[in-house]
Amino acid sequence: MKIHYYLGWFNKFFPESLGKVLQEDITDRKSLVMISSNPSIYEEDGATERSWLDQTGIMFDEYHLINYRVQKEDAQTLIQNASVIFLLGGSILNLNDFLMDYELSKLIKKSRAVVMGASAGAINMSAKWLCSKNFGDEINSVYDGIGLDNFSVLSHFDLENNMALVQDELSLLSEEINIYASNKECAVRVKGDKIDILGNVYLISHSKIRKLDETL
Repeated sequence: MKIHYYLGWFNKFFPESLGKVLQEDITDRKSLVMISSNPSIYEEDGATERSWLDQTGIMFDEYHLINYRVQKEDAQTLIQNASVIFLLGGSILNLNDFLMDYELSKLIKKSRAVVMGASAGAINMSAKWLCSKNFGDEINSVYDGIGLDNFSVLSHFDLENNMALVQDELSLLSEEINIYASNKECAVRVKGDKIDILGNVYLISHSKIRKLDETL
């Protein structure tokens, strides 16, 4: 059964309800493979995202970080053997380029691992996503993501103060595909055909926006 977590950003740790379902979902804890969103910058990253799992009591036998220091073939092998794949926060475009350069998207899509993404990582898990200067990005364009589920994600964006902007920017894409938009302290969990919501998450569909009820 596919299990995917599209996360916003958590300032300290996962809330108890999210930690509980993660404990249930992550039964294989042999290998956590994190994919850098800034793969050319080699200082240690992933510490924050790893701390969320640590504080939940989810520990792994092996921890791996994939960036440009890791050979392409080795990175692909790590993905194929991963228990959990975690796409880290950072640069959306750099992560998108890296996934293409290292040909990781198809392997992630085929993997039976639990796949998680925070902020930029969650956005790149989408089927498609909008890169917009109005969202603080460098260019305006629609990109293909990994396509783990047939929807788009806008993650870790100040929705409450920019609701009209978000609705206007995403209106065209929302005619084609559903969009889940969230800010910090939020999560969209896909388990099989069921979608669960944590925090303030909005669904934008056919240019209309509505707040979703929490189910976690």
